[in-house]
Amino acid sequence: MNVLIINGNPRGESYTDALCNAYKTGALKANAQVKMIQLRALDFDLNLTRDFQEGKDLEEDLKEAIEYLKWCDHIVWVHPLWWASIPALMKGFIDRAFLSGVTYRYEKGKALPEQLLKGKTARIICTSDSPKWYYKFYLGSPATKQLKKGTLEFCGVRPVRTSYIAPIRNSTENFRKKWLDKVTSLGQQLI
Repeated sequence: MNVLIINGNPRGESYTDALCNAYKTGALKANAQVKMIQLRALDFDLNLTRDFQEGKDLEEDLKEAIEYLKWCDHIVWVHPLWWASIPALMKGFIDRAFLSGVTYRYEKGKALPEQLLKGKTARIICTSDSPKWYYKFYLGSPATKQLKKGTLEFCGVRPVRTSYIAPIRNSTENFRKKWLDKVTSLGQQLI
């Protein structure tokens, strides 16, 4: 299996880095081929200022990221939750890389597009300072719904599984280690 891990945290040396590495360790144990994208290391304009049909005239880093999206069988997104949403860097990446002709294609006379990422699966690993009950029941899981349903499933990725790790603020070393072990196991199971 080809696994693409996308780190959506714009800050370096974070717990999300450790989670990405844990998943990678597990996936390599399962003999998967693994590529990783650190969004913070890419050079691209976050703003979608014009129509980039099928990835033409994109920055080199985005062209390479799109090739990784096409290459992989399983996509793992790891990101912090900020203001009940994904970081702006992730949103900019999605706006710029998930293009018509790349991840979906509208067809004349049909309300919904052809899903060009069919056959791929995904895992979303989200960290937060808010308790899970607050995020899920009070806020309605907005970032997860946006990424899972509004982006990945819209483009044909199924199933999309999620892991919500919280609260991170003031968490113990033991709490973080248990999650790193769990994420390593998820990687080894390739789910």
